[in-house]
Amino acid sequence: MKKLAVIILNWNGEKLLSQFLPTALRFTRGEEVDLIVADNGSTDNSVEWVRKNCPEVRVIQLYRNYGFAEGYNRAIEATRYPYTILLNSDVEVTEGWWQPLLSYMESNPDVAALQPKIKSYKNKDYFEYAGAAGGYLDKLGYPYCRGRLFESVEKDEGQYDGKAADICWASGAALMVRTDVYAKVGGLDPLFFAHMEEIDLCCRMHAAGYRVVVLSDAEVYHVGGASLNQGNPKKTYLNFRNNLLLLHKNLPEKRGRKILFLRRLADTLAFFMYIAKLDLPNAKAIIRAHNDFRKMRGNYHDHPSEDVLARLPGSSRMIIIDHFLLRKKK
Repeated sequence: MKKLAVIILNWNGEKLLSQFLPTALRFTRGEEVDLIVADNGSTDNSVEWVRKNCPEVRVIQLYRNYGFAEGYNRAIEATRYPYTILLNSDVEVTEGWWQPLLSYMESNPDVAALQPKIKSYKNKDYFEYAGAAGGYLDKLGYPYCRGRLFESVEKDEGQYDGKAADICWASGAALMVRTDVYAKVGGLDPLFFAHMEEIDLCCRMHAAGYRVVVLSDAEVYHVGGASLNQGNPKKTYLNFRNNLLLLHKNLPEKRGRKILFLRRLADTLAFFMYIAKLDLPNAKAIIRAHNDFRKMRGNYHDHPSEDVLARLPGSSRMIIIDHFLLRKKK
């Protein structure tokens, strides 16, 4: 068996596959790597297109839409390579992109997950929103990135280049994992369905004693929003609900109650910001997210005994204060 599986999860994505899969195939070849498309029960011609136009690519058919999290869990269980890269279907890879990732993972057994530098496909001088140069969680659990603070995205001028950097979470757009550790910590949480499931996974990897890093000497270009555009109420709902769930799961019970109380206050401000903009669909999405969080939190009974998140890189900041009051954009 080869060392590395690069798995693209697809659902009704024939257009994206036709645009990005040929490049992925051209730059993802070698004695150590296989390129795989896992199909989440598509009803378009995705599978037929792959088999006709990229016959070297292995296809795994899952026959129904399990969502991002469970779809990848099933694909990884069916393959079980020593290392796996979860690659979004709207990512343009570059020549040799996977080689430094595999080399670093093999040389650093304490690393369970890593990502390359993720830049914007639409504006290739800039970072991409979902991942940029590695992710953090602030004091209240809001995610942000090296290269992205809320909607402010930085131009890549080499400011994050250099040796591998420890981060809190690696982006699911191009996420490499040590497959046995992925299975050991339980994989992606199916209840999340989509959005922030990779952050929750990385938090559990940290709690198990592993590191998560970003490598600047590998880069890819991500379209972003191929499934749900930024500002889509469904995306708002999933982000707010899943952010609360990952805090509830990954914080000690007493500490979690305090943080979640503060988060509810901060999310209330976000609700009124949407009201002020007359954006009622997104305001309602926040209410629904909090209501469903209260229903779903009972699914999680085990909490860590120590606050691992407080020790992770980037956890000392309060980004809502930094960004909205102090006007910081980096």
